[in-house]
Amino acid sequence: MLGFFRSFLKSRFGVAFALVFLGLIALAFASADVTGSGFGGVAGGDRAAKVGSSRLGTAELGKALTGSFEQERQRQPGLTMAQFLSAGGMDTVLNGLTDRLALAEWGERHGMTVSNRLIDSEIVKVQAFQGVDGKFSQSTYEQLLKQRGLTDKEVRKDLGQGLIARQLLLPAGFGAQMADEAVQRYAALLTEKRTGTVLQVPSLAFAPASPPDTNTLLAFYNANKARYMQPERRTIRYLVLDETSLKNVPAPTEAEIAADYKANTAIYAPSEQRSVTQVIVPTEAAAKALAAEVASSGALETAARAKGLVPSKLENQTRDTLGNQTAKAVADAAFAAAQGAIAAPAKSSIGWHVVKVDSVTRNTGKTLDQARPDIIKTLTAQKRRAALSDLAAQAEQEIDGGTGLADIAKKLNMTVSTTAPLTADGSVFGTQGEKVSPDLAPLVQAAFAMEREGEAQLAELTAGLKVAIFDVGQLTAATPAPLDKIKPLVARDWAVDQGAAKAKVAADKILAALNKGMPLAEAVKAAGAPLPAPQAVDLPRAALNQMQGQVPAPLALLFAMAKGTHKRLEGPDKAGWFVVSVKDIVLGDVKRGDQVFTQAARSFSADAGDEYAQQLRLAIRKEVGVERNEAGIKAVRDQLTGASAQ
Repeated sequence: MLGFFRSFLKSRFGVAFALVFLGLIALAFASADVTGSGFGGVAGGDRAAKVGSSRLGTAELGKALTGSFEQERQRQPGLTMAQFLSAGGMDTVLNGLTDRLALAEWGERHGMTVSNRLIDSEIVKVQAFQGVDGKFSQSTYEQLLKQRGLTDKEVRKDLGQGLIARQLLLPAGFGAQMADEAVQRYAALLTEKRTGTVLQVPSLAFAPASPPDTNTLLAFYNANKARYMQPERRTIRYLVLDETSLKNVPAPTEAEIAADYKANTAIYAPSEQRSVTQVIVPTEAAAKALAAEVASSGALETAARAKGLVPSKLENQTRDTLGNQTAKAVADAAFAAAQGAIAAPAKSSIGWHVVKVDSVTRNTGKTLDQARPDIIKTLTAQKRRAALSDLAAQAEQEIDGGTGLADIAKKLNMTVSTTAPLTADGSVFGTQGEKVSPDLAPLVQAAFAMEREGEAQLAELTAGLKVAIFDVGQLTAATPAPLDKIKPLVARDWAVDQGAAKAKVAADKILAALNKGMPLAEAVKAAGAPLPAPQAVDLPRAALNQMQGQVPAPLALLFAMAKGTHKRLEGPDKAGWFVVSVKDIVLGDVKRGDQVFTQAARSFSADAGDEYAQQLRLAIRKEVGVERNEAGIKAVRDQLTGASAQ
């Protein structure tokens, strides 16, 4: 089926497809760090896969996995590498990288190449390689490559592979269209309306009447500890360096005040700004005629529009800025005229300018004494920022020298503060919705990236104004909640667990009765226990779209069934079962000129293009040949999760 009807695949497919185009380099510069993985010489060898005549090394796979993991952890701060890999991260990244190699080799076999000029154009687009002026910086490029453990050759090879993949896959889906008849059929499904019922068969309805004894409850708890895991939490100890931490910051001297005044003469000198209206004509004669016509009335705009000319306004112009926009002669003429007057016509490179001076704003400027308060305020702020920077640099030297947070606090005569235990998303553990202070929020991600307690770091909280020295005070690993604190919850889960099997039997009996044609009210009696009343459903499919992806599973099933059928669906966490019945389906009446038809045609055509590209990708992968080295892949997994060190 088309991608429109398989949204559950979109996220993984999207990641793999992005890897085909972007590869290791994009991941390396999107993530915080992909170095230090320590790959090479792993137990399974240094090959993760063989693709045609090429090979994918374990080091490259490890770097790509680390980069992809770091990207995902920005969206899910509490994510661990083990969770990332177990959720399919390994296969997604590995398939993406092997796809790139297969596409690149197939393209080269068929004469496809990528020029160095094209690769250069891709490199200069990478934002991480740009300097402070927003342009590509060779020194920044070389420095970042060194930090990431990459070479220029690796970058160029990687980008070249991505460009070949793009040249192959994008045209495959270009211009794809679905037949109008098929679009009309699918569009009718999108506008259909369904009626039916959803019957809940809860496990608790079949739970034992007596509560569990102590030993039974303990045994159930021990067997299901994973259900009751509490997240890892950490306390953050910190010092905040700001203006209140500074002592004996010298006041600006007279020499410094005078030097600042001199350096900013343009700011304090007298100045004049003018707002003007101008009309540009092709000849001097036309300019003089227009100027003479409006000299007495000053109605330049009216006269210009009567002649089919378009006046323009230039607001708050200095002589220099007006000259830059027009010409020096035009600016000189405009600044020689009085307010409200028409200036003498003057020529620029595009024609003759007739200018009216709309307003004049004069700034008398400031003497040194007049500017002194502003200069003192500015210099004082600069000195305090410099002093704070020096203080932060001293603290950084102490950290680099191995000095702990407590000792740094003593040297600075400050007191260490400690947060409440926090989870990886900044929530205060054990509370409902309470978050760490916004001022300290930037520290949380760094604190959870630390491997142990007591490793002080420096972080800027507010640019130039506030710096934090911090470490992890107490690290509490993810552990099950103590039984005595969650006994009612565990007892309920035990009851649900005990009733789950009986609930399934009851749901099967009801389903069998319905399939024999028995009315629902009679079929429910076969359950042998009181059940909640069936819920009637009468909804258009459009209502599911409004749920923004949060469609209850029974409703999703109801809209996937045939008319007159009944199905059973298991609820989450053994909570029970649902028996879903579809009574009637009314298809929407969609005509080819309808808006829904147009939207569906556009969407289905895009999905068809994706299908073509996917089929080409799979065909190329099959032709080139991909062989996985499971031993090498396992070695990468073990090294990333720490299993190899155990």
